[in-house]
This record gives sequence, C-alpha cells and structure tokens, in this order.
Amino acid sequence: MSIVPITSAGLDAAEVSWFSALCSDDYRYLGVPEGGLRSSWEHCSDIVKTAEAQGFRNILCPSSYQVGQDTLSFVAGCAPITDKINLLAAVRCGEMQPIMLARTIATLDHMLRGRLTVNIISSDFPGEKADSAFRYQRSREVVEILKQAWTQDEINHDGQVYQFHGVTTEPAKPYQQNGGPLLYFGGYSPDALELCGQHCDVYLMWPETKDELAGRMKAVNAVAERHGRTLDYGLRVHMIVRETEAEAREYARELVSKLDDEQGRAIRERALDAGSLGVSHQARNRELADMDGFIEPNLWTGVGRARSGCGAALVGSADQVLSAIEDYRKMGIRAFIFSGYPHIEEAEHFGRLVMPHLKTCSLPQEYGRVPASTPATPLGNGERR
Repeated sequence: MSIVPITSAGLDAAEVSWFSALCSDDYRYLGVPEGGLRSSWEHCSDIVKTAEAQGFRNILCPSSYQVGQDTLSFVAGCAPITDKINLLAAVRCGEMQPIMLARTIATLDHMLRGRLTVNIISSDFPGEKADSAFRYQRSREVVEILKQAWTQDEINHDGQVYQFHGVTTEPAKPYQQNGGPLLYFGGYSPDALELCGQHCDVYLMWPETKDELAGRMKAVNAVAERHGRTLDYGLRVHMIVRETEAEAREYARELVSKLDDEQGRAIRERALDAGSLGVSHQARNRELADMDGFIEPNLWTGVGRARSGCGAALVGSADQVLSAIEDYRKMGIRAFIFSGYPHIEEAEHFGRLVMPHLKTCSLPQEYGRVPASTPATPLGNGERR
C-alpha cells in the first residue's frame, strides 16, 4: 500500500531512468574537471546511447546556464541516434514565448515519435533574481498554455504574465495523444506544490530520509486532492553499486578523495537553483549525516559536497540497491532517475548488476499517450491545408 493514492497504483514496474551531464557535471574525482568528461555533444550523447543500451527507459536532460548545452537542441540531436529510450527535457518556463515553446515541444515529440517527456523548471534566468511567487505563476501560465496547445483548437489565456486570444494550435499538436507529453516537476515551496498538484503528472523528489519523502508525498497529494487529481512520484538519486558493499563504500571514498571544499562550494553556488528551498534541504541532510556521510543505511550525502541539486547516492551491493528500490516502490514511487560518476561507467555497473532484476516500463506508454501509429496531426498524418 502506497503512502498516498497514486495514478499508477496497479503498475508492477517502474520507469528507471539515467542522467545526461549537460551542465558540466561529470567527474572521475568529484570537483576535479577532466577534459574528456566535459559537457560536449560527443560525450553527453555517448551517455544517452550507453543508457539506452543498458535498458534505461528515460534520460533526464537538465537545463542550466553554467557551462554546457542547450537542452532542447541536445534532445533534437538525440532523436536520430536513439530508438527506444525516452528523453526527459528540462524546460525553464518563460525562457521561450509559450506558444513557440508548445510548437518546439510538438516538433521534438514528432521527431522522437512520442518518446518526449518534459521536466518543468521554475528557476531564475541568468542575470535575473525574481520573486518565487512570480516564477511559479509564470510557470503555471506556461503549463496552462501548453495544455491548451496540445489538447484544444485555440489558445485563449488571460493571465498575469501572458495574454493570448484566438491563436490556432495546429502547429503545436504533439505526436502523443490524450494530453500530450507527461509533465514531471520538482519543488518544495507551497507555490511549487500548488502548481504540481494542479497540473503536473509526476512529482520528483531529491534524496532524503524515507520519513521526509513520505511527508513530501503527503503534502503534494493534499494539493492534488483539492483539484480532484492523483499524481505519480519519482526519486532522483545518485548511484554507486558494486559487487559488495565494501567495494561500493571504497569507491565513494575515492570519488571525494581529491575534493577541495572551496572548489565544492564554488560548484554548488554557480547553479541557478543554488538558493532554492530544495537545495537547502539537501545541505541539511549533510549536516545530519553520520561521520561517514550516511543519513540512513546506504544513503550517502557526500555527493552534495560538490553539487547544488540532488546531493546523495545509494551506495551498496546490487542486493542492497534492489532492496532500497523496492522499499521506495512500496512507498508509491514509480519513476527513478539515477546517475553516477563517471556517468557512462556507473550506468554500465548498474546495467550489469541491477537492471536485469528490475521490471521497467515507459510511463508515457502506461498512460496511453503514445499512439500505435502516426497520429492525424498537421506534423503527422493529418490533412495538409
């Protein structure tokens, strides 16, 4: 029995995803940059291809202004080099005019033949320091406009930020039907929970103790219930898995063995979300951890010494990692976004040791969003006018 009602209550599988390090976030030794692990097209697309080969069902492509790549351009480049894996594109709301964003997402969805998912982001823009309530209001309006574009014939929106009337949605019709691409969302503030509970499909959490995660699920579910909805839940967490727990812990120590604390602080603070409520909770995890950095069995906070967002890793043997994943599944978590350092090597460790024992799925498929054949849209098989 899950902690709260969930959309995929009867699903006996999970969407198991990986992460492509578009934002200068790949290391052999945490905080020590290596040219071969830079956020180039060559390296990051190799991460995607490796993840697909290892059986991961989705891959998060993050958004940030720090050294790296534009997310939507990268996702477009991945369309012809992948066949099965979904792409979870992080979209910073307000960065693009919303109707043009709807068209861009529809174009990508057609290029990927329904393999696009969208992670809604509300962080500041480079050079901007906006009020939190405004940022979430802007995101809310973007999401409402996207939903109109994907499901209606016209966009009519009277908001605080955007006003549009009588705009045809033909150029913005996505490949996916029954609502368009799934919307994933993470955020801790009341405004964030309100947006997610009202409009999004999957609530993503960063690693904390299971009690803290349960509290987050209950908080956003209370909002969803007010709007007559349920959500699915996801966990974003790093991974260090080896044949034995001792080997995994040894690698964790090696990973941070060359980390300078000042360099780690500089890496954390350069991210656009460095001052967010979620990031502050990740910092508190490190304060509460034991002398080895563990906040509960096998959940290690050392990664957060040089990372702004997701700041903890599951560290252990394959059996321990599988047991942790099953515990999270019993809580009601149906989407997992894993990563590790270096990203290609850790994906291969996970693919060899853990993936054969997991039943995985694609949430867009489970939600009935992906049609069996090209849909009758203007970019698909619809009537050309």
